[in-house]
Formats: sequence, C-alpha cells, structure tokens
Amino acid sequence: MAIRPLVIVPDPQLRLISKPVERMDAPMRRLVDDMFETMYDAPGIGLAAIQIGQPLRLVTMDVSRRDDSKEPMVLVNPEIVWASEEMREMEEGCLSIPEYYETVARPDRVRVAFRDVDFNPREIEAEGVLATCIQHEIDHLNGVLFIDYLSKLKRERVMRRFQKLARHKDDVA
Repeated sequence: MAIRPLVIVPDPQLRLISKPVERMDAPMRRLVDDMFETMYDAPGIGLAAIQIGQPLRLVTMDVSRRDDSKEPMVLVNPEIVWASEEMREMEEGCLSIPEYYETVARPDRVRVAFRDVDFNPREIEAEGVLATCIQHEIDHLNGVLFIDYLSKLKRERVMRRFQKLARHKDDVA
C-alpha cells in the first residue's frame, strides 16, 4: 500500500470523465488499498480514483466518526438510480480543493447501484452524510467538482486562488 499524491485544482485531470472498471484484479485491488491509505492519511471521508490521477469509476469512502471503528466502502462503477426531491444543505470540502469549505444543497436521499470490491452487483439507499459523500464522489467520476454548485462569483474566486497557488508552486519548483 502507498499514499499517492492528490490531484489539486486547477489540474484539468479533475474534469475528465472516468472510464468503467472492467474487473477487480490484483492491480485494481492494490489501487483500492492505495486509495484508502491516501484517503485516511489526508484525512478525508471519500476519494475518487481520478483524484489520484486514475480516470476509473472507482470510489473509496468511510463516513464513520473518528472515534468509531472504520467502515470502509468501495463503490465500483457507481450510478445514482434514484434521488429524493427533498434537499439537504451540508458543508462540503474536497481533498482536491484543500482547506476550502462551502455549503452545497443536494438531494437528501439517494439510491445507488454499484459493484463491490468483489465485483458483485449491489444497491443501497443512503441519506445524510453518506448520501452527500456518494453524490460528491460520483460527481468526480463525471468531471464535476462541488464548487460547480456555487455561484459563478464564488467559483471563479476559488479557481483564481488555486491558479495563483499553482503558479507560485511552479515558480518555486
């Protein structure tokens, strides 16, 4: 297992549409292990493979509280098949947009179809933090960032800040 470097905005990789996973073989299982190690180290509650530069429809999540035992989840080729009309506002952050948080409104409940780590088909219904995390990570698979739900002004302000940081990082390197 290895901690992988995170892809940070404004990197254009984050706008790629991820490709379906064909099978869960040994290299794919190593990727899942690396994703968990990277996610827990960050620390975060969800990570899409594209956030470590792998454009695959693969997500790792663990929305358990820090004091509770871990509850890791792997979603392979996830797809939201139903979303409630009721919305919930929740503060979101993103490992690819470090130290920036904003309130986003999303459906309160979702049903998601996916394959598990053994590539068995599964379907679950989620609400609250889990529903928000699932939607956030599936957005990543489709090249969408949580800042896309913000006003144009806020989104542009965030992007300018991270573009400036990226230029400064390039100048120092």
